[in-house]
Amino acid sequence: MTTTIVHFLVNGRPERAEFRDDCSAAEVKALFRAAAEASPRHVLKMFASDGRRMNISPKMQTNDPESVYRLELVAADQSRVGMSQELDSMEDRLQHLESRVMEEAGGELLCDLKKQVESFKKKLESVEHLSWMGLFKEHGHQELSQKPKSLELSELEERLQVRRKYLNMSSLQVTEEVREHLKTPIFDNWQWEKAEMLMLLQVMFTDLDFLSAFHIKLDVLQNFLFEVSCHYNNIPFHNFRHCFCVTQMMYGLIWLTDLRSQFTRIDLLIMLTSALCHDLDHPGYNNVFQINAQTDLALLYNDISPLENHHCAVAFSIMAKPECNILQNLSNENFKLIRGGMIRCILATDMVRHNDILTQFRSLQPEFDFTNKEHKEVLMKIMMKVSDISNEARPMSVAEPWLDCLLQEFFNQSDTEKLKGLPVSPFMDREKVSKPSSQTSFIGFVLLPLFSELTKLFPCLQQHIVEPVQQALKYYSDLERAGREETSREETSREETSREETSRE
Repeated sequence: MTTTIVHFLVNGRPERAEFRDDCSAAEVKALFRAAAEASPRHVLKMFASDGRRMNISPKMQTNDPESVYRLELVAADQSRVGMSQELDSMEDRLQHLESRVMEEAGGELLCDLKKQVESFKKKLESVEHLSWMGLFKEHGHQELSQKPKSLELSELEERLQVRRKYLNMSSLQVTEEVREHLKTPIFDNWQWEKAEMLMLLQVMFTDLDFLSAFHIKLDVLQNFLFEVSCHYNNIPFHNFRHCFCVTQMMYGLIWLTDLRSQFTRIDLLIMLTSALCHDLDHPGYNNVFQINAQTDLALLYNDISPLENHHCAVAFSIMAKPECNILQNLSNENFKLIRGGMIRCILATDMVRHNDILTQFRSLQPEFDFTNKEHKEVLMKIMMKVSDISNEARPMSVAEPWLDCLLQEFFNQSDTEKLKGLPVSPFMDREKVSKPSSQTSFIGFVLLPLFSELTKLFPCLQQHIVEPVQQALKYYSDLERAGREETSREETSREETSREETSRE
């Protein structure tokens, strides 16, 4: 058993971390997070003495005080939690008021409760990202779609800053350690800023040799990647970081399964670019909401996969710009191949199609033929689906924050459905869903059957995606069971208390 000793600077002060090689990545990150006095939502960045970006993991190299590393702390992203905090705070206040009303039955308190509800409605009306479905009410004489100038300026400045950072670091070499880590499902997305994620996406395209194979100019690729990042909305889950995670998982699966020897480079480009574009301009409200609310997207696409059709349309509208068109040097025939493949892969992410695609893949399994066009197209859909819902295949320290983000987006939707008088999806209702309950059925009935089926074709994936998901299922099943036992104990205690009070009377 070897011990790694890392000397580093954080906030200008020297620190020393010591850990054994059997420590988990989460334990190592926790050491550095404690040294930086950082919260779980902060981004930690480690640099070598020569300025190279390093991956924080148990494989870090021992150094000495003369070649000290540098640990930087990047401000937490508060945008992912704001709405949830407002809702939770309001819910707590309403519950408190309700208990006081039950105790005192005061008319004045009922009025106070109504005021709280009206205040909450006004807050929702001021949330600009709800403008497209009619809840947002901008005050004054501005047009509904017009953003305040200060907000526009702020967003523009932020985008320009990201672009400058990205282009400045694009000339730097990514270490071999990071390149290899990028090919694995255990990659930790939470360590990287937006500009750095753009750089890593560039690495994926270059390492798969797409630039030379398809005559893509580097500046065109950079423009394309940046423009894609700008078309992901600032919402809790379906944001640019999710896009990066799905693309990185697809990239990892391509390497782990050695698909480069079975697929053409066009097939690989289709898969990676589809992953990159699969949720472009996602509004944070799913297809069921679009259809029930009769939104413009549902009307435009006749209730048929409205979001997925929209993601495809946005992707090709970006590539319609010459400065972003990574396909501009392809023949018409190859362009049509890639466009058709991307549309198939992105539409496959609509969960309404899940069972049909999985059943089709199962029917091909006994005699799967990599030279058969139909077989390959089904496999590409399966790979896209696995990548899209692969969070639970990652280490718990990476996966669990994503569950928090997903539930926040679900709860936002169900709250809106209640306000609009629309049917509420049970798995999105904050009053009915808990973290364990939301995961046990999803992992058991969706993830494991899908992942296990892919593993039949690629047995090497058993340890990479199936075993971690099995561990996640056990973790959430244990939590769910503990929750039921606790509820049962509380109910028993209340019954005993009630009987005692009755006997005293």
